[in-house]
Amino acid sequence: MRIVDLNDETKQDLLGKLLKRSPSSYPEYEKTVSEIIENVKANGDKALFEYASKFDKCTLTEGTFKVTQAEINEAVSEVDEELISVMRHSMENIRAFHELQKRNSFFNTKNDGSILGQRITPISRVGVYVPGGKAAYPSSTLMNIVPAQVAGVENITMTTPCNAEGKVSKYTLLAAHLTGVKEIYKTGGAQAIAALAFGTESIKKVDKIVGPGNIFVALAKKAVYGHVSIDSVAGPSEILVLADESANPRFVAADLLSQAEHDEMASAILVTTSRKLAEAVSAEIDGFLKVLSRSEIISRSLDNYGYALVAPDMETAIDAVNDIASEHLEIVTSDPWNTMTKVKNAGAIFLGNYSSEPLGDYFAGPNHVLPTNGTAKFFSPLSVDDFIKKSSVIAYSKEALEKVHEEVEAFAKSEGLTAHANSIAVRFE
Repeated sequence: MRIVDLNDETKQDLLGKLLKRSPSSYPEYEKTVSEIIENVKANGDKALFEYASKFDKCTLTEGTFKVTQAEINEAVSEVDEELISVMRHSMENIRAFHELQKRNSFFNTKNDGSILGQRITPISRVGVYVPGGKAAYPSSTLMNIVPAQVAGVENITMTTPCNAEGKVSKYTLLAAHLTGVKEIYKTGGAQAIAALAFGTESIKKVDKIVGPGNIFVALAKKAVYGHVSIDSVAGPSEILVLADESANPRFVAADLLSQAEHDEMASAILVTTSRKLAEAVSAEIDGFLKVLSRSEIISRSLDNYGYALVAPDMETAIDAVNDIASEHLEIVTSDPWNTMTKVKNAGAIFLGNYSSEPLGDYFAGPNHVLPTNGTAKFFSPLSVDDFIKKSSVIAYSKEALEKVHEEVEAFAKSEGLTAHANSIAVRFE
């Protein structure tokens, strides 16, 4: 792992490289994505079946497109009971955490007869995209579906690619089964996003699309935004570990590699005030690479976006952390809680030696759908809030309006909008 002194020049160089990982940096794919979307809009299921044949090497028909209850039962029967229990425990933790995020409508009644409030209602129909290319992601199934259910969403449609035999990952189907979702269709990529956004003969149009995916999925979500809502345009995974000399280098190395194994575009960054720690972490990484199953992917990821940045002091290190605004941030310092108070930008924060990032991926409960590519400066993790709508409520009595009608009319006239002013004035002619 490359070890670099942290200064303004090296930080800006790193930020520039990380930004190149953004889906917005790949315009060469946008034409292909646009063509796929238009084809699905024009030809519906037929286009989806053609893409399944082309990309997944699978023959789909109207009768095999939707996952059947028999397929779900078969998948569940093939999974070890112990894993079913683990996945159920994970879902319970996710549900319990997201229950804490629920909001209530409110109304404020004033003595003048006016009532102001906010009414909260769930989004009616949500589409959940679950990847199925390089790996299966039952954890993403739970993380996207459970908060929608907690919010009160009644109609959830899930799409995920199948293999050449027309089968969906048994682990993904198990996760869907545990949540109770039954509308599952065998389609992936940009074509799945188009189907959810505009509808086909089989798939009903949704109001919002959530879930991670490859560059084509990310660009498709970006393209359909406005026709439907989306969670975000997610980039490759990333982890940043902020550590001082008190950190365990073996733990730090293991945690960095936990994200580097996702794909060659993932970033794994150590920011530390200790060169000795950086060197020890690098040595531990070399050892792990000899035994980990995805060492080839990890090596390419580290060659591309793996750094150990050595800062002259903790203040400089924290400034870099806030500028990078990583998806996952581990703080492994002598006083991680105090260090955290100085951190402004991060998707999820893990504190101390025993809060390893995979806890967030699989089990703890907070959502693992997080802002990437520096967007933690203005975006938040997926939450119950992503699946609700807020409507303002305004109710004035005649007496309440009479007290302020001249002020409202004056304001409207100042903008030259006389019809606005008249709408108030006619009530007091």
